[in-house]
Amino acid sequence: MTHTQITLHLFILLLLVYFGASYSTLSEKSLRALPGPGDDFNIETGKLLSPILRPRVPGTPGSIFVQNHFLNFFKTTLPAWKIELQNSTSKTPATGDKDIPFVNLIISRDPPWSTPGFSSRLTLVAHYDSLSIPEGFVGAIDSAAPCAILMHVARSIDAALTAKWESMQADGLDSEFEDHQGIQILFLDGEEAFETWTDTDSVYGARSLAAEMESTAFAAQSTFHNAISTISLFVLLDLLGAKNPKVPSYFKTTHWAYRKMASLERRLRSLSLFESSAKAPSSKKASSKNAASKKASSKQKSPKKASKRDDAVFLTEFDKTGDRWLGGMIGDDHVPFMERGVDVLHIIHMPFPHVWHTIEDDGAHLDLPTVVDWSRLITAFAAEWMELEGFMNTTQPSSKHGRDLDSDKPGHMTDKTEL
Repeated sequence: MTHTQITLHLFILLLLVYFGASYSTLSEKSLRALPGPGDDFNIETGKLLSPILRPRVPGTPGSIFVQNHFLNFFKTTLPAWKIELQNSTSKTPATGDKDIPFVNLIISRDPPWSTPGFSSRLTLVAHYDSLSIPEGFVGAIDSAAPCAILMHVARSIDAALTAKWESMQADGLDSEFEDHQGIQILFLDGEEAFETWTDTDSVYGARSLAAEMESTAFAAQSTFHNAISTISLFVLLDLLGAKNPKVPSYFKTTHWAYRKMASLERRLRSLSLFESSAKAPSSKKASSKNAASKKASSKQKSPKKASKRDDAVFLTEFDKTGDRWLGGMIGDDHVPFMERGVDVLHIIHMPFPHVWHTIEDDGAHLDLPTVVDWSRLITAFAAEWMELEGFMNTTQPSSKHGRDLDSDKPGHMTDKTEL
């Protein structure tokens, strides 16, 4: 064997070792060390969630306040993330000839050696606007809690992204292996209808952003021809935060990704890392506001029944087979993107929680252990997708970052409005 052949052989082995390792799942050690939100999901004082728990109708002071909350968080806490705003205006059935402003926030991190058109992006999405009616509607599950979850995910994987990319650069792997996998978070405006859900009175921000991304072309030599084609998976979170969620697998084309997330859920449960589970060490503690509401209820379930209920999985269709897919049943922010060929993983409670589109969809009706569990699950999913095993901080156990629950203070498409 010649020197050239030996060199080529070693290079191929290195490739196999690198790529084999890069697609490994998170270890048990990494799962146990996933950071919790601490007190940041406290509905009154939590620095992630509480500022979002207010009316956020597009174009109103509440909407602008929440936009600034997102901007300040990323600018001060996660300065390595790029911030972009995408603006549009539209007339609505409720406002006549008046143009309503809609502002989408695109927050992203790409490998430092990547250039536009060469990075695909895992895309995590939630809408931040709220209904205009009933007056004072907060929309805690719809979708303040999902927004706070995404902020927590970004913070939880930020250091690992830096460590991974710095390690690759130090080893000279950034150019040879061309790992151009980035991540972006979309906070979308104008999801809710102003009157009745139609194709034109709904998903205002998503429709505008999808069209703009489709028309944003990259250079001919780029890996991706336009901005929308860089989306490797569109993970949409909606109506999350109610107790005992049931989320089916909506699309056959992304059932593989659903199974990946469902597998992580089962692993986290087996490690007693789900706070809403009866098996979790902290499950017997109660958040003050939710506990008070339950104790006052005459419909309190027995401990035995609650235990069975609490151990029910969130993602219910891991073993789904056949052709019974509900992807066309729910109109949401994914539709304008899916129509342009984007793969969608829709994480939305079905049937919708009983507080949906009522004044009771507020912070007091959130099940905070469930919100924490969703944040841990989405963080694990993002970490696996971004191949962060070996780069997560495993020096401290999850419990030291987790929240102390005792510290809490109180064929036909059907749209979300019709269900």
